[in-house]
Amino acid sequence: MKIANIITLINQVEKSKFINSIDKLCGDAVAEDKALAKRVAAIDGQIKNASSSEITQLFNVVSPYFEVSIRENLAMLGAQATLLINILSRDGNCISRISWIESLYAKEWKLIDSRAKELLKFIKESTDEESFSEKNSLEIYLACLTEAYQNDNRINREAKITDDERGILNILADKLHIPADDQAALEHTVDSIPKNNVSDALNALREIGLVFISRKQQMVYIPDEVVAILNRIQGKELAEKHLLRILRTFTDAELSTILKNHNRRIRGVERAEKINSIIHMGLKVSDILLSVMFAPESSLNERKERLKNLISDLDLNLDKLGTTAEERAQLIIDALNSSAETEFNALSATGFKEMFSSLEQHFPTLPKVLRAEFELEEQDHLDIDKLRSLSITPHDILYMLSNDEVKIVAESMGTSKRGNVRLNILNSFADATDKLVDNFVLLAKRDLAALKEKNIEIAEADIGVKFEEVTKAIFEQLKLDVDEDLRKSINTAKDKTDIILSLSEDDIIICEAKTCKNGDFAKYSATSRQVKAYATRCENQGKRVAQVLIVAPSFSDDFVESAEMDTEVNISLLEAEGLVAILNAFKARRNPKFSPKLFTKGGLLKANLIAKNI
Repeated sequence: MKIANIITLINQVEKSKFINSIDKLCGDAVAEDKALAKRVAAIDGQIKNASSSEITQLFNVVSPYFEVSIRENLAMLGAQATLLINILSRDGNCISRISWIESLYAKEWKLIDSRAKELLKFIKESTDEESFSEKNSLEIYLACLTEAYQNDNRINREAKITDDERGILNILADKLHIPADDQAALEHTVDSIPKNNVSDALNALREIGLVFISRKQQMVYIPDEVVAILNRIQGKELAEKHLLRILRTFTDAELSTILKNHNRRIRGVERAEKINSIIHMGLKVSDILLSVMFAPESSLNERKERLKNLISDLDLNLDKLGTTAEERAQLIIDALNSSAETEFNALSATGFKEMFSSLEQHFPTLPKVLRAEFELEEQDHLDIDKLRSLSITPHDILYMLSNDEVKIVAESMGTSKRGNVRLNILNSFADATDKLVDNFVLLAKRDLAALKEKNIEIAEADIGVKFEEVTKAIFEQLKLDVDEDLRKSINTAKDKTDIILSLSEDDIIICEAKTCKNGDFAKYSATSRQVKAYATRCENQGKRVAQVLIVAPSFSDDFVESAEMDTEVNISLLEAEGLVAILNAFKARRNPKFSPKLFTKGGLLKANLIAKNI
């Protein structure tokens, strides 16, 4: 979840530490940074009075200073904070209950403690004395780790590993081929990680502006922007869910080669266990792609060709393939890191919802798989709103299923198993949405008989929700910014807006989708009360409602006149047939020019004129 969305969910006290840290960084940096000084001046220098969008903009400018500050503070907080940020920055943990974080911490502590004992026993009992044996590599790293931690004692300072020292240790571990899980275990033998007091450590992270804690809801929030910084600090090139995608495309032999190159057991180990072991080792993705996955005798051309095939296997749409192995590996990493927005846009909200529902039907254990892979609580209700807030895309869900499982699901759903099976499933739901868009007017008029003739089966009770979802899908196809996070944050049990379109950081359009079975839509007084309540809630969160847009099959003359005469809110009306005409014109143009501001003219919009000018 983005910073702006988290800020709208919590109160002033709960976001105060984050704002204070940004305020301090701004104060220190404005003298040198003209761009930052201009941003601060634009809000009169009072960051505590800034809107969520202004705070986001300030964070983006001050982000390099924030990263330096976080590095310094984490070095001072010690091993417990390091373990916590490793947990908090994982896929699915950016929104969690405090009690759940504590349980994950206890589980991780046991694994590290057990591995630490194994390594010490191995170092003590191994008789392999070759210069670069695994035993000697571990001994060298442990000796340097111990020196980095204890050297402060000689000058009467508190023992700790500084950020500079950690940078050197990371290079040493890389050159000695010591994976991240072994690094953490060896550090535990030198600087023991506390087993308890997780709440105190979380509060320490909150004090430096790293996490948000809601005491009332007992929730911990960590923004996507901060997770990206933590991944850089930890040396993670990719999120674990993206590494999983890569490993899913590897052969069993390639997985075994990776484990064998790090002296891990491979005999009798199932494919799923091999993948889990590799992910937990914390290897650098670039190392896997450039060397660790290959047998020593593999030629450079063979490695380049394998990376070329991997780009195809992952269905990455790249402008170029790169000429060297290093370029191809980096292109893969960059493409996956920037894939979220494209992947959410691959399916409309309707398509995503239908895909998730269908997968649950054909693969009933899917919620269990997602909870296990993303470390989600058992009582968490899984729906697409929850998944979106955790930045889990339709592609992520399909890659949680093994290659064999996804083929079984495709067969059950009647989807082609040729080529990229996951892409075939995604495309099938994109096609289903297109079919509903093509019959949008019939949906608006609640014409069940005509829909049935088109082989579209919908229960009458579901038509209103389906019309709202398809309206949203059309806006997405028009490349408009459908703000699901803001919509979810302002909705209450009583007031539930259908769609919110973001024009800018502060300006929005509230959209209501109304169906009508017989005649023109005529319920103006009830509709106006609804949209005015939504507008008030949005304005309370620092948003400016530029327009209210109502989409319906058609409007009565009285409804149109009332909308034009309303002085409390600006209302535009758009007929369903007109919205389809706009979409068709948009698709027909090679370089369409369409702005959502065309919806802000007020009154009954002339859709044909808008379509003609796209």
